Amino acid sequence: MPPRKLSAKRSRRDAAAEGTSAAPEFDSHHFRSAKHQQRFEAIKGWSFHRERRVQLRDDEYIDFQEEIVHRRWASLVTPMAKFDPDIVLEFYANAWSTEEGVRDMRSWVRGQWIPFDADALSQFLGDPLVFEEGQKCEFSQRRNRADGFDEEAIAQLLCIPGQDFA
Repeated sequence: MPPRKLSAKRSRRDAAAEGTSAAPEFDSHHFRSAKHQQRFEAIKGWSFHRERRVQLRDDEYIDFQEEIVHRRWASLVTPMAKFDPDIVLEFYANAWSTEEGVRDMRSWVRGQWIPFDADALSQFLGDPLVFEEGQKCEFSQRRNRADGFDEEAIAQLLCIPGQDFA
């Protein structure tokens, strides 16, 4: 009597067991890794303070309003009316570095990579600063001047004691 042929079909139990062993241990649509999902759980109690819209009359703080227009900062001074706190927390949890000294300037949000490096932020703002080859922004110019930038004094004034801005 010839040996019985094994069925090509797998039982539901075999398929289910195989599926669970290959499944990730975290929600891969919302998080980069299990560590990032744990980070989300740790920060989900954070609360947000809504930005307030400041309405200036045309004759108020003219220099300030001109500077906003000059720097093309309209999108910065116009806060969003609504936002989803869970999506914001998801962004922060996935932007968190899990390795010392490794900085990936992007986050994973609802299955999409969201870059937040200097180029991405500049593009989001409408490329407000365009420099010629070798030209530096005003901040860099002041920082490089011997008389114009005392990092220690600024750190002492603005930072929590024992912390710095780096």
